[in-house]
Amino acid sequence: MSAKAAQKKEASRTIAENRKARHDYFIEDTLEAGLVLEGWEVKSLREGRGNIQEGYAIIRNGEAWLVGANFSPLPSASTHVSPDPVRSRKLLLGRRELDRLVGALEREGYTLVPLSLYWSRGRAKLALGLAKGKKQHDKRASKKEEDWQRQRQRLLRHK
Repeated sequence: MSAKAAQKKEASRTIAENRKARHDYFIEDTLEAGLVLEGWEVKSLREGRGNIQEGYAIIRNGEAWLVGANFSPLPSASTHVSPDPVRSRKLLLGRRELDRLVGALEREGYTLVPLSLYWSRGRAKLALGLAKGKKQHDKRASKKEEDWQRQRQRLLRHK
C-alpha cells in the first residue's frame, strides 16, 4: 500500500477531531474509550455528523460519561425514536483506567477532554486526553514555537 493510500485510509477512519483542545490545554496523557451508542447515533456517525468540540468527559458514580458532544440525527432517522443530539453518553473504560483517572481528576486543574472520534474495527472509539488548562501566555508561547518549527522546516527544505 502506498503512503497516499495509507493516509486516505487513515483519514476515512476519523469521524471528528477536536483541534482546539491542543490549543487550549496541555495534554498530559491520552487513552482510548469505547462509546455506548444508540442505532441512530451510529448511522449519524457513519455519515460524519459527529461534533466533539464542545464536549468534555466526567466521572460520575464510578462511570465515565461524555457530556456536550453533538451527534446530529439524520433526517431519515426512525420515526418512533425521538433523538437527543447532545445527550450524555457512557464511555467504556476499564476499572484500572477509571481509578487512575479519578485520582488525576481530583488534583487541581485537570479535566478529561475528547481529542478525536474514530472507527476502530467497526466500533466508534473516542481518544480522551487528561489535560490541564493553558493560560493566555502559554497559548502565545505555543503558537510562537509552532511558527518557528514551520519556518525551520521551510528553511531546511530550501537548502
